[in-house]
Amino acid sequence: MPSSIQPAASTEPDDLARPGIDDVVAAAARLQGVAHRTPVLTSRTADKKAGAQLFFKCENFQRGGAFKFRGAYNAIAALTDEQKQRGVVTYSSGNHAQAVAYAGKLLGTSTTIIMPKDAPALKIRATQEYGGQVQFYDRYTENREEIGRRLAQERGLTLIPPYDHPDVIAGQGTAMLELLDEAQHLDVLYVPLGGGGLLAGSAIAARAHLPDIRIIGVEPEAGNDGQQSLKAGKIIHIPAPKSIADGAIVTHVGHHNFPILQDLVDDIVTVSDAELAATLRFFAERMKIVVEPTGCLGAAAAFASVNQHRAQQRVGIILSGGNVDLERYSKFLTESSHAGT
Repeated sequence: MPSSIQPAASTEPDDLARPGIDDVVAAAARLQGVAHRTPVLTSRTADKKAGAQLFFKCENFQRGGAFKFRGAYNAIAALTDEQKQRGVVTYSSGNHAQAVAYAGKLLGTSTTIIMPKDAPALKIRATQEYGGQVQFYDRYTENREEIGRRLAQERGLTLIPPYDHPDVIAGQGTAMLELLDEAQHLDVLYVPLGGGGLLAGSAIAARAHLPDIRIIGVEPEAGNDGQQSLKAGKIIHIPAPKSIADGAIVTHVGHHNFPILQDLVDDIVTVSDAELAATLRFFAERMKIVVEPTGCLGAAAAFASVNQHRAQQRVGIILSGGNVDLERYSKFLTESSHAGT
């Protein structure tokens, strides 16, 4: 940080307005020509497996390997020149970490990334290669949000949370706009749920264009804080869960996200690690694409809900990312094979 700039209070997302469809459209304009317009794939085998017509929005082909680039770039691009010069800080298990580092590199902004020490090596390495300054913490004994707020205050950085920020939410919603542009009409939508940025943004975009669409968030079975929160009518905090869906390992949904989920999402369901591994294997064998366990959440739920679908239903599924260590990927494939899937 240049010596002529003195530390200042970081941007506090608490004071920012709830995003709407206009914000998602504005984010799409910022991302035009920067983010990839990822493909929407179909598969007759997948349709048969789910009992409906499926449309897979493949964010595993996004820059940085996940949808997170959309929200990170939109949030940093929206900052003032002074804020960009000071730099930003975030916390993430991997995909948002890479996205912020990459977006910061493109926009000329320094980035400090707080990552769990047990994050996948691939995601740590990619974050560093994009120019992010990584600081490790223990996700089971330390609070990453407290660390982020402290560093923001001490260094005059702007905090860009991985999901609990209106500009991040709006950016994530742009994937849904693209899916709707190609699929036109959808009856049901399945979206992975960790902290809620992707689900909230997708719900804003989907509900604005298709008021009657059924929107379903999907969490790992071990970390169903969102499901509990929706049922309780308030944000429920849980201990850090353990799941192969490392991108969805959070202790609670964001407070900017939760009111949107309450208003726009119909249900939140869960899937097991075994179902995620089997779905990961399905994509590798039948569709020839690499999807990380977190990215498989929506598809796993769609496959598990075969008896709830109608044959002519059009079902949208967001595959949120494809960042997985080859060693772990091989292990998942082997274990799912041994399980008879």
